[in-house]
Amino acid sequence: MRAIVAAAGAAYAVSLVASDRPDAPGLAWARDHDLATWARSPHGIGKPAYETALDAALRKAGAEIVALAGYMRLLSDTFVAAWRGRIVNIHPSLLPLYKGLDTHARAIAAGDAEAGCSVHVVTEELDGGAVLGQARVPILAGDTPDTLAARVLIEEHRLYPRILAEFAAR
Repeated sequence: MRAIVAAAGAAYAVSLVASDRPDAPGLAWARDHDLATWARSPHGIGKPAYETALDAALRKAGAEIVALAGYMRLLSDTFVAAWRGRIVNIHPSLLPLYKGLDTHARAIAAGDAEAGCSVHVVTEELDGGAVLGQARVPILAGDTPDTLAARVLIEEHRLYPRILAEFAAR
């Protein structure tokens, strides 16, 4: 999220930083940087009510694109349909490889020579939308999921803002 905010400018503006975790450190950072925030936990209200409130907050803020960053919750088909073609996400693998979780461990276990990250359009299929861009990172001898994740994260911070700017300019 910080990399997206830092790169905002002519191509896109950040109208809202939203989270399903009211205690997320990124929210405090966003408020400290005078960004509008919204937070609500879906616990106790259910997914449909949570997504209705999120949708309303995004629309009230004037959002045109939803850029997911660290959002580890599956969006419903209804929410995705309401924002069809306007939700993007960063995923820590070279899609279509290793959809879902534990991507770094899976790439290492498979003996892959490289890993990386992908920015993709969100669809109803988990990590299944069109890939907009990728960055590759070599898997080094002795890599662990944590060491590989740290190198991939550096590339995520480079890739996502650039691809988001290109996507917003369309």
